[in-house]
Amino acid sequence: MKPIPLGFVGGAAPAMIGPVHQRAALLDRRFALVAGAFSGNPDKAVAAAAEYGVAPDRIYPSAEAMFAAESRRPDGIAAVTIVTPNDSHRRLACAAAEAGLHVMLEKPLANTMEEATAIAQAVAAHGIILCLAHAYSGYPMIREARAQVEAGALGALRMVQVEYFGAGLASFVEAQVDAPRRWRLDPATSGPSLVLGDIGTHAFHLACYVTGQAAVRLSAELGTLQPGRLVQDYANLRFRLEGGARSSLIASQAAAGAENHILLRVWGEQGHLEWRHDRHGELRLASRDGFPVTMTRQHPLLSPAALAAGRQRRGHPEGLHEAFANLYQDFAELILARQLGREPSAQALSGPGLRDGLAGMRMITAALQSQSHDGAWIDLPPGD
Repeated sequence: MKPIPLGFVGGAAPAMIGPVHQRAALLDRRFALVAGAFSGNPDKAVAAAAEYGVAPDRIYPSAEAMFAAESRRPDGIAAVTIVTPNDSHRRLACAAAEAGLHVMLEKPLANTMEEATAIAQAVAAHGIILCLAHAYSGYPMIREARAQVEAGALGALRMVQVEYFGAGLASFVEAQVDAPRRWRLDPATSGPSLVLGDIGTHAFHLACYVTGQAAVRLSAELGTLQPGRLVQDYANLRFRLEGGARSSLIASQAAAGAENHILLRVWGEQGHLEWRHDRHGELRLASRDGFPVTMTRQHPLLSPAALAAGRQRRGHPEGLHEAFANLYQDFAELILARQLGREPSAQALSGPGLRDGLAGMRMITAALQSQSHDGAWIDLPPGD
């Protein structure tokens, strides 16, 4: 099967996430990166194209120019990866949909519910596939956790806890000389709640993905840990899942000393499971009446979903790029199934996409409303 021709919007240095997407997209040879609108700065665009191996004649000054020119080529792109600041997601995703291109979009889906709805309408109107880069759901042991819950290993769910701490904003970076170039520090660009859009949606998606349940109501405390900051860097949410499980989410980018700490615990009537990002190749399962068990990646007794997400033999570590690559595997499967007129795999259908982006936006909207009413409980509208 020939690789799917892929274009990039954004991703020029010094951005970290662009190269991660590029390596992930190419890892399994399901995509070929052939074109890009990497930056409005011509020098940065040329440098990015050289790094990514894109020919000079397929560097474009804007996404719209790329979509138009590539549509006229017999070998033009069929999909696009969008790795740009949050406030551009609506415009770019809608333009890609109108051009008939399938989209891999960095999270969050958008900055507001209105923008998210516009994207959903464009996706529906033009029949394209949109995947959202909630990469942590690509880890094999997160997929095993989902399989364990789905198989009833924990029984009825009782409680869920998820944490996400980073240290990138632990100091007053607003005082540094490069502060004007840090778009996350501007609420107009990063959205009404930086912490929820940037990392809170990741944590929220993990809780819902593993449990297979949507949140139905929440109460939130939002704010800043760093004095003088204009964007929110702290969030503490209580929420209920549709099955009744009491759940909590705490997140901050201003947690001094944290190294991208992510923790997920799910308790049920029969036991609990625990996954930590710093030990992502392990999943701890403790039953109520038995000994705790630590499952490891690529063990032959794992679920098919977890085994399919691994590439190296047991004992050989994998990491973030492979987790991202699993999202691109699912993305490719959805595209090829559409092209061949067949049903995609169940795993690809369960991957993060438009419905998850909309759920994340409903969470952010409700959390902001709760915060404005002193932490009052807010019902979340049902999803599609």
